[in-house]
Amino acid sequence: MTIGDATPIELIDAAAAGGFDAITLRIVAPSPQHAIQPVIGNEPLLRAIAEAVDATGVRIQDIGGIWLAPDTEVENFVPAFETGQRLGATNFMMGANDPDEMRATDNLARFCELARPFGIKAMVEFIPYNHTRSLVDACRMVAAVGSDAAGVVVDALHLDRSGALPADLATIDPALIGYCQICDAVAERPLLADLPVEARTGRLYPGQGALPLMALLDVIPDGIPIGVEAPTAAYADLSAVEKGRLCGLATHMFLEHYMQRGSQ
Repeated sequence: MTIGDATPIELIDAAAAGGFDAITLRIVAPSPQHAIQPVIGNEPLLRAIAEAVDATGVRIQDIGGIWLAPDTEVENFVPAFETGQRLGATNFMMGANDPDEMRATDNLARFCELARPFGIKAMVEFIPYNHTRSLVDACRMVAAVGSDAAGVVVDALHLDRSGALPADLATIDPALIGYCQICDAVAERPLLADLPVEARTGRLYPGQGALPLMALLDVIPDGIPIGVEAPTAAYADLSAVEKGRLCGLATHMFLEHYMQRGSQ
């Protein structure tokens, strides 16, 4: 989402320009209304992606992303698992948006069962304007599945806008947390109806806003991947590579500042 409507090759090039290790590649559209470049079954593109990965060293770490909705048929994602394995991905990113938590949990359990043979883990993101809206909601769902092929995504913006604090992670079993996404934002929380717009266009790069990112990094479990999800309207007209460069510059400056603070 940081880069927007980039093609897979543009996304890899943007990540390389920003000094990132890996990308999330959307190979399944969240809904029929979302248009993406077809990847599954597109042999020329799959070969081009493999060549770009070899040339840049940028890995495909995550695939996705979908809404786990009431009408989701998880068996339909097996081709995505196969493609993800071929690309070297280990995570499948998703949001859970089903008012029936038992059904959503059953679907997640089935998803994990089907994805496990391909080395793919389901990463569930809580979003304040979805039915799975809080850290507690997502952790309850993943804990109920009881599979090491499922984990919770902690997104810095969604954590803050849901009313939680980084310190709240101390109350959670760290084994449930599988992924962290950082970005920044203004201090004032928008109204609930305005949260989707902020999440999709109103984020800032790490270190450019008021979110407690350092406190978040202090408490996330060691060893989990940290991604950047920061779609920023101010940069919408820039090329994918320039967005990647600017995001990488800001992110590395923020992380260097964080490390320097820890060494003092």
